[in-house]
Amino acid sequence: MADARQIQLETKFTEMAEVSGDIKRLQQILVNLLTNAIKFTPEGGRVTVTLELFEKQAKIAVRDTGQGISLEFLPNIFEQFQQAQKSSSSKGGLGLGLAIVKNLVELHNGTITAESLGLSKGATFTVCLPLLESEVVTTPEETSIAIDASPLAGIRILAVDDEPDSLQLLQFILENAGAEVQTAASGLAALEILAQFNPALLVSDIAMPDLNGHELLQQIRMKYRDRQILEIALTAYASSSDRDYALRIGFDKYFSKPIEPAVLVRAIVSLVRG
Repeated sequence: MADARQIQLETKFTEMAEVSGDIKRLQQILVNLLTNAIKFTPEGGRVTVTLELFEKQAKIAVRDTGQGISLEFLPNIFEQFQQAQKSSSSKGGLGLGLAIVKNLVELHNGTITAESLGLSKGATFTVCLPLLESEVVTTPEETSIAIDASPLAGIRILAVDDEPDSLQLLQFILENAGAEVQTAASGLAALEILAQFNPALLVSDIAMPDLNGHELLQQIRMKYRDRQILEIALTAYASSSDRDYALRIGFDKYFSKPIEPAVLVRAIVSLVRG
């Protein structure tokens, strides 16, 4: 991808060390950051990846000479679901990857920051991950358990949202917590999936064009009244009247976007596990 567009890719690794974590997820962090950097850097641009060791941490920085990030958006760039609600062009093409990267970094007890001087001035994303301390004996099994904890294991969930990026992020969060997830890009598609899939829980957006979340809930109650499906509304509508109405017609929980993944997962565990 970089070669085809004549983008110069540089790596600068001053030292090497080990970090504790899941290698596939660590790779996904770097791949997502590199993909964004290359995708939104013009022909003849440059992407630089550096690795430094600093205060018992591995500091990985991905710098590009691309579109940059508007100063207005920069402080909120990692808010859950927020960037998925905006068009990529309006925010410099950041897309969904950053929300996933943030979740993966935090799973590894790390941090991620973003810097940019503004649009057309490039961007730098810096990930800090704790080093694996040799004096602390941790077996691979113990590391895997810590990172791969699955509070939603065995729970079948139908996620519904007409915004593709929001739906992909929601699926990632739920599957990352161990759930079995089916997705639907509309209320009508959700009804079709329910003919073959029996979830314990529905997580649905409200504002959808063909069949909104309220109407979807009513259709489910009519067509699948023999099922005991729990329902969570996850929507950009944040007013108290919207919340009261959703709960009154039968939603078990109501959350406005953005919501932290841990809050959503805890709510699902509380509903399903009791």
